[in-house]
Amino acid sequence: MFTVAALYHFTPFEDPSALRAALLACAEAGRVTGTLLLAREGINGTVAGPEDGVASLIAHIRALPGCEDLEVKYSTATERPFARLKVRLKKEIVTMGQPDVDPRARVGHYVEPAEWNELIRSPDVAVIDTRNDYEVAIGTFEGAIDPGTESFRDFPAWWEENKHRFHNKRIAMFCTGGIRCEKSTNWLLSQGMDEVYHLKGGILKYLEEMPEADSTWQGDCFVFDGRVSVGHGLKEGPHALCHACRRPILPEDRARPEYEEGVSCHLCADETSEEDKSRFRERQRQISLAKARGERHLAGLDD
Repeated sequence: MFTVAALYHFTPFEDPSALRAALLACAEAGRVTGTLLLAREGINGTVAGPEDGVASLIAHIRALPGCEDLEVKYSTATERPFARLKVRLKKEIVTMGQPDVDPRARVGHYVEPAEWNELIRSPDVAVIDTRNDYEVAIGTFEGAIDPGTESFRDFPAWWEENKHRFHNKRIAMFCTGGIRCEKSTNWLLSQGMDEVYHLKGGILKYLEEMPEADSTWQGDCFVFDGRVSVGHGLKEGPHALCHACRRPILPEDRARPEYEEGVSCHLCADETSEEDKSRFRERQRQISLAKARGERHLAGLDD
């Protein structure tokens, strides 16, 4: 059993590149894999490994400047959910493309999971899912609005086109772990919205704490690791990834005529050319050969 830790923290790093080597060394020493993103605005990522190795890495991160209050959402995985360790330098730890957004200045009102149901059932509240379309497709809160965005960068343009729909409404926003809402609520406040709320700890915290019988969550929650999805109690969900389009699919989707392992699924069969599919078949052949040798081909795991 592997410990999975999802984390983010907004804090000013004067020189993020100077932190990279020590983070890599600490994670490697603890046999931790996954991805950490470093930027001048802070740190974001999900990692997994033995419990003691993850604990050591989290202690290292909390010792970084301004990170002593780092909050971490823990879960477990039966198989290692990441093949490799990556510590990447970025302009933003979650990319919104709005240079004036600063979650350290102000954000929306945090709403604890226990108080979320009552808020989103209020008739004057509009509930907005800030995640990407393929994430929303496998699960969301009842009554939530799906912006249909392909990336978080698209959210500001969507809001500009749709803000007239939310006159005299309070806005409640949510995302997987909370980080996108830190930026989106700050941005909405800068656009003149008065009452903006967001789910503290995101969907993951809600699914961890809210009893399924009392839940307003419908479906599963997409996660960016080898588990693909989780449900209530953060139990591993039924989804797998189509390695052609990287979208989540269910076990029964593999029986559909459009499905070919590593090549296509019903969601992407019409989106790729025969040349693309030939290339995907060769990649899948290499993955199968590696598996037959008892090896793990990286192309068949995380990017």
